[in-house]
Amino acid sequence: MLIEEEQVEEIGEYVRDHIDEWLAGKSVSRPSLLYEIDLRERIVRVEEELRHQRELMREGFAHMDKRFEAMQEQMDKRFEAMDKRFEAMQEQMDRRFEAMDKRFDAMTKRIDRFMIWTFGITVSVAIAVTSALRIWSN
Repeated sequence: MLIEEEQVEEIGEYVRDHIDEWLAGKSVSRPSLLYEIDLRERIVRVEEELRHQRELMREGFAHMDKRFEAMQEQMDKRFEAMDKRFEAMQEQMDRRFEAMDKRFDAMTKRIDRFMIWTFGITVSVAIAVTSALRIWSN
C-alpha cells in the first residue's frame, strides 16, 4: 500500500484543519481542571501570605515609630536637664561674682579709709614737727 502524494497532501490538510479540535479535546494545550484549581489555591495562599507580610511590616513600622518617639522624648528630657544644670551653674557663677564684687567694694572702702587716715596722720605729724621746730628755733 503505497500512498500517493495527493493523498499525503489531503491527509496533511485534514490534520491541519482538525489538530486544534483534537488538542482541545485531549487538553494538551490547556491545563487540566485539577491543575487550574491547584494553581488558583496557590495564588490565593500567596496573596494571603503577602497580605500577612504587609500587616507585619506595618506593625513593625508602628513599633519603630513608637520607639523613635520614646527616644525623642528621652533626648528632650536629657537636654532639659542639661539646660537646668547650665542655668544653675550660671546662677552660682553670678552669685560668686557678686560676692567678689562685694569683697572688692569692701577692700576699696578699707583702702580709702586707710589712705585718708594715713594722709591725716602724715599731715598732723608734719604740722606738729614744723610747729615744734618753730617753737624751739625761737
